[in-house]
Amino acid sequence: MQATTLETSTNIYVPQIAEMISIVQCTAMEKLFRLRFLDGHDLGHQPGQFVEISLFGVGECPISVTSSPTERGYFDLCIRKTGKVTDALHKLPVGSKVGIRGPFGRGFNPDEMKGQDILFIGGGIGLVPMRSLINYVIHPTYRPNYRNITILYGAKNPSEFLFPEEMEEWRNRKDIDFRITVDKAVPGWQGNVGVITTLIPPLQLDALHTFCVIVGPPIMYKFVLISLADKNIPEDKIIMSLERQMKCGVGKCGHCAIGEYYCCIDGPVFKYPEVKHIKEAL
Repeated sequence: MQATTLETSTNIYVPQIAEMISIVQCTAMEKLFRLRFLDGHDLGHQPGQFVEISLFGVGECPISVTSSPTERGYFDLCIRKTGKVTDALHKLPVGSKVGIRGPFGRGFNPDEMKGQDILFIGGGIGLVPMRSLINYVIHPTYRPNYRNITILYGAKNPSEFLFPEEMEEWRNRKDIDFRITVDKAVPGWQGNVGVITTLIPPLQLDALHTFCVIVGPPIMYKFVLISLADKNIPEDKIIMSLERQMKCGVGKCGHCAIGEYYCCIDGPVFKYPEVKHIKEAL
């Protein structure tokens, strides 16, 4: 899995100008921004990579790309309102211009998963980078390359579920096993109640032929890994994104360092054996 940029001649320190062509309020905290470059070129990303989005005079921040590479002419960023830059981005109207650097980092490698089952386990906004890979592998062109696809997704409550229309599409597809849960019961909720690991024991998995993709809050990883060990999933088939560690994108600021790795360059996607002994990673 090799890191890529737009093209070899692109200066990764200079933002490319992109226009916001649609903005959708996903939850109280997240908005989905669809952008396109003014010169019309594609982002050219791998699932799991990220970009640096900048608002001139305010700052920039790293955001995972949530759209699939199969979608051409635009790309999607789902942004949670959490600070100065993201607060300012949430106030922008359609048609606004922003700067984009990237894509950066090492993403997921769909080719190594060919001929295998894929188990996706996403918690909260972990679905954001995971959505890029999900929509890639279920695209009509690529779906025949993979066997069974299972998606587990959990949130604190139903109001925090992202991409509800796509979730309904996944639920209705006969070639996807889609299961969701909420941490606590709320009035009207009739689905599973409990943390996401409660969805794992009932699964019938072909352990030696299953890749597991995990993205979520740090506390989730420990308990998901225990549950996968109970299912005898080989460690080298467990893939995770440490997207919350991303910083400058080019390995210069040092804030993304985890052990011997720079998450912005060597990640954010890692196989579990690469980081299992690094305390800062998990």
